[in-house]
Amino acid sequence: MIQLLYSVIFAEMALILLLLFKTPLRKLIILTFDRIKRGRGPVVVKTIGATVFVVLISSVYSLLSIQRRSEDGAVLNPTDQVLASKHLLEASLMGFVLFLSLMIDRLHHYIRELRLLRKTMETAKKQNRSFEDGKTTNGEEVKALGEEIAVLKAKIKKLESESESKGKELKSAQAQTEALRKSADGFLMEYDRLLEDNQNLRNQLESIGHSPEGKKSM
Repeated sequence: MIQLLYSVIFAEMALILLLLFKTPLRKLIILTFDRIKRGRGPVVVKTIGATVFVVLISSVYSLLSIQRRSEDGAVLNPTDQVLASKHLLEASLMGFVLFLSLMIDRLHHYIRELRLLRKTMETAKKQNRSFEDGKTTNGEEVKALGEEIAVLKAKIKKLESESESKGKELKSAQAQTEALRKSADGFLMEYDRLLEDNQNLRNQLESIGHSPEGKKSM
């Protein structure tokens, strides 16, 4: 059993070294632990750990029993001394095995958390870059829109001035048209008056032309 415990300790120390340093095998080990922690893997690991812990308690209890017999004044024979040394070594090795197992579990957990944190930071950096690029693009678009708005305002002012000048021209044209209309009305009235005078002259001439003829006939 002691040889088995030494083998487990050396294997766990090798795993810890592989997890501490970035090597090609670390990714494979992490993936293996990820698979072990899925499904029934945690139950099996806890069962093995509980078994080792029970054996550790048993070894400690046997060691304490031997020590109590020596404290009672009884002389320990060589067999008890060998058993005490064996139980002490087994208890120490099993405790070290459990401690290294806990270290491996925590290292795996922290490495996973670190990888997730790095992925989150990379995602946040990408989002920040895209946001800054979008912000720059939006700033350029806003600047272009501002320039277009300034051009449109200038065009509106120009159209307003043109509209105002056209309005003035329209008012002057309306005034000229009204004056021409009044002049035309005056000309028509003058024309009617001349026609009436002409008709009166004709009537007078006709009346004058008929008067001598009447006198001659008398």
